[in-house]
Amino acid sequence: MKLLVRGQEAYAYTGGKSFDPALPCVVFIHGALNDHSVFALQTRYLAHHGHAVLAVDLPGHGRSAGPALDSIEALAEWLIALLDAAGVTRAAVVGHSMGSLIALEAAARLGERATHVALVATAYPMKVSPALLETSLKDPNRAMRMVNSFSIGTMAAKPSAPGPGAWLHGGNLALMEHLQARHARQHEGANLFHTDFSVCDRYTGGLEAAQRVHCPALLLLGAQDQMTPPAATKDLAAALKAQVTTLRAGHSLMTENPDGVLNALKGFLSSPRSPS
Repeated sequence: MKLLVRGQEAYAYTGGKSFDPALPCVVFIHGALNDHSVFALQTRYLAHHGHAVLAVDLPGHGRSAGPALDSIEALAEWLIALLDAAGVTRAAVVGHSMGSLIALEAAARLGERATHVALVATAYPMKVSPALLETSLKDPNRAMRMVNSFSIGTMAAKPSAPGPGAWLHGGNLALMEHLQARHARQHEGANLFHTDFSVCDRYTGGLEAAQRVHCPALLLLGAQDQMTPPAATKDLAAALKAQVTTLRAGHSLMTENPDGVLNALKGFLSSPRSPS
């Protein structure tokens, strides 16, 4: 589905069903150098089982016009503007990695409009090593290969999503390379990798945002995650009074353990919502 957000075209995948804002809405926010496709199984299931789904492409990613925004706060405000454009009054917000920080900040700003917030492969603070940031400037292709090797923590995922024979390492790297090259072509050589990872590194408002979240919260973590290790969530989990679920996976939970992520979200979204 295409929407006009602040005068620019934005894309949100609706899970293969026509979007109905009257249904309970779930918004999915991808991570750095990703797009809506990383939530393929989870979005399609929920859309076909009573939910309205919006899996967004953030500005400058996938099918949404750019350029990419340079702060978590700006991305959260953009997300709220997208919900307004779609006619959504209340929504559950689900974010992966960088998207989890956007989900956190957006849930804080949405107030009672946020029914649930689920942070997948999250950490706070989400600091990025200076060596990786420097490599992202000097040799982004090498940096992407580094991140790809860090992101997948298991030998092989159950062949349920995206499908039998899918190559997780190859697919993940191809998506990053495609988005990096497309953004550079469209925005005078702009480096999307460096922008996204710098956004994560600079965000300092996580605990303050968590104090303003009043809906049920879930941290969905990968036991083998090297990018955002579960140990880095202790303060955030406490501030949110969050349910914490750990799955056998690395950072790319949705593709490494797709059924586990789906089942965790199904259970969480069926929990009581915040008061109307």
